[in-house]
Amino acid sequence: MLREHHLGSGRDSARSGKTIQVWDPLVRLIHWGVVLMVVINAAIVAKDSPLHLWAGYTMLVLVGVRLLWGVIGTRPARFAAFPPNPFRALDYVKKMRRSDKTVHLSHNPLGALMVYNIWTTLLVIATTGYMMGTIRFFGVVWVERAHELAYDWLLVSIAAHILGVAFDIWRSGVPLVQAMIHGGKRIPNDTPVE
Repeated sequence: MLREHHLGSGRDSARSGKTIQVWDPLVRLIHWGVVLMVVINAAIVAKDSPLHLWAGYTMLVLVGVRLLWGVIGTRPARFAAFPPNPFRALDYVKKMRRSDKTVHLSHNPLGALMVYNIWTTLLVIATTGYMMGTIRFFGVVWVERAHELAYDWLLVSIAAHILGVAFDIWRSGVPLVQAMIHGGKRIPNDTPVE
């Protein structure tokens, strides 16, 4: 069940609105856990380090739990709340161009495509990383190349994700980063919600 809290007196429109609990603690823990594992592997440890493997396997477990949670979890966390639909994404872009400021409680249609893209990319990275450690695929060039290309695509996707979040915060007035910290989306008054 989504909980709603009303904030402010209405005099300060920039701060007034309602906060709706959307992201449960597991979703937030997994999100920031994956961020941490990617940062560890991207910026802190060497590729051949045991910590690189540990962070990769931890990331795989986090994504696996999140995928399971997409089936059995809270309503906004379920796949049904944000299906990967390119036609809805195109319609969403058209509506944005017409200044539609509808806020989606779960991911908006563009955000949904990005989420599925990032999860798929992380799974490719984890799979090829595991393969590189097996006797059959150790030193196989196409596996190493696929791992590197997936990692490069992840960096592009992360940059696009951050830009998309920043744009949506600017467009909608909803502080999305804070929502992924405390779980509640603050929706400005008189803003349609989907």
